[in-house]
Amino acid sequence: MKSGWGIWGASLGAAVLLLGASGARAQQAPQTAKQEVLDNLGPHPAPTQPIPYSHKTHLALGLQCQMCHTNPDPGSLMAFPATSTCMTCHASDAKDKPAIVGLAEFAKSGQPIPWVRVYQVTPGVTWTHRKHLQADIQCIACHGDVSQVDAMAQITSVTSMGSCIGCHQAHNAPTICITCHAWPSDQPPAR
Repeated sequence: MKSGWGIWGASLGAAVLLLGASGARAQQAPQTAKQEVLDNLGPHPAPTQPIPYSHKTHLALGLQCQMCHTNPDPGSLMAFPATSTCMTCHASDAKDKPAIVGLAEFAKSGQPIPWVRVYQVTPGVTWTHRKHLQADIQCIACHGDVSQVDAMAQITSVTSMGSCIGCHQAHNAPTICITCHAWPSDQPPAR
């Protein structure tokens, strides 16, 4: 009988050790990440735009963000420059360059330039440029120093929740969830 308990105890002990070791192994971080994750850590490459545009060149000439990017109602997004805005200067400036010839073709057709948006507001976030402009937050605070960028790319992590919360804390702005996230329409209000 004594030997039966000894075998049972030894078996139980071995099982506990094996389970403990496998549990510890399961909780360890993987030694290598998948290559696709490593390839997408950023910074992300600039998207291909229909017309090459250099913020670096235009800002060096003294242009400011809101000279080209307006904030139409309801104020959530900044608008891409209207073709007519570009043609104000480019009807005569650099008009023989291939990019400006392409710009002139858009102007003649009356079609807007199909710019590719670089920064995307995350789904589920209610966000507005207007409130930030009214709070005198400068474009560079979120978009980085685009005066050094020839091809616009996402050069900051502005669209991450951590980036937003960090900035809100630094400016003593609200950080409660409903500041940026709408209450689900299928849920009763919190009490």
